[in-house]
Amino acid sequence: MTYQLFKAMDELVDILDENGKPTGEFCLKSEAHRKGLFHPTVHVWFYTEQGEILIQQRGKDKATHPLLWDVSVAGHVSSGEKIETAAVREVEEEIGLDITEDDLERIGTFKEIHKISNNFTDAEFHHVFLSELHVPLHDLTKQESEVEALGLIAVRQFAEETLDLVYSAKYVPHGTDYYKSIIQEIKKRL
Repeated sequence: MTYQLFKAMDELVDILDENGKPTGEFCLKSEAHRKGLFHPTVHVWFYTEQGEILIQQRGKDKATHPLLWDVSVAGHVSSGEKIETAAVREVEEEIGLDITEDDLERIGTFKEIHKISNNFTDAEFHHVFLSELHVPLHDLTKQESEVEALGLIAVRQFAEETLDLVYSAKYVPHGTDYYKSIIQEIKKRL
């Protein structure tokens, strides 16, 4: 098995303490999930000047929350990688869009824990960015192994659906506070 293939299946991530500070340790992503160790991720939310949000439907083979709708782009930060570099890399990998760090606007960091099973706990600090989408949806190229579909949704509809229990099963359960923060920050920019 080549290193590149192995890296695609599993990658080294930095371990964080319960406050999101680096511990100086690192391990494979799979081990971090198995042991429930905190590690960093990036979330990039794209919005349009017309008041729409780009959302992605997670791939059907994803280990966590398959086929649920989620953030425009998300991914793990590799060990030693700068947060913004990871965000730019993930945007290119997942939706085929070439952006720079200057296109990202950091809006915060969110601590989240999802116990998926007895031997899989997603304990992450999401470094969240906004970016304006300047290309039409059809110009984006989804990563087939990660993304089932891409869609644009009006901010108002997204707010109603993520904060309404009837619709909430459609989305990754990031929590009401997380979704409210994203919606408020996007509305400030419209």
